[in-house]
Amino acid sequence: MKILSTLLLGLFGAGHAQAANNCTIALKGDDAMKFDLKEVTVSASCPTITVQLSHPGKMPAAAMGHNVVIAATKDMDAITRDGIKAGLPNNYVNKADPRVIASTKVIGGGEKTSANFPGKKLIAGGDYTFFCSFPGHSMLMKGKLVVTK
Repeated sequence: MKILSTLLLGLFGAGHAQAANNCTIALKGDDAMKFDLKEVTVSASCPTITVQLSHPGKMPAAAMGHNVVIAATKDMDAITRDGIKAGLPNNYVNKADPRVIASTKVIGGGEKTSANFPGKKLIAGGDYTFFCSFPGHSMLMKGKLVVTK
């Protein structure tokens, strides 16, 4: 009986830990112009979703900077084009763009950043992408954002 209780507690605890992690998107973007993940899953029921980005490379933000932008997949190309116009001082994101669900600042090698947004901005089953809007990066630096309930 004690083994069954321990097993059930372990399963319950593991499910809890997974649910807690479902409110954080943790990515690394490097000097090779790629994210470490191609797909991440979050829950739309999270009161707050945190996007964490670290850049383990060595190049400065002006040369090989990265950010994370979250948007509906259909809006990615337009947001990227508009971000180029916004420039590095605006982190390659038009801050007034309602299509941008969330974005971090642009960081260079050795830096970290994060941003928060309400989970209610996402719809479970929706078609979302995370990407880097630094000019030319979104072609390689993108991934699928899977949203659960």
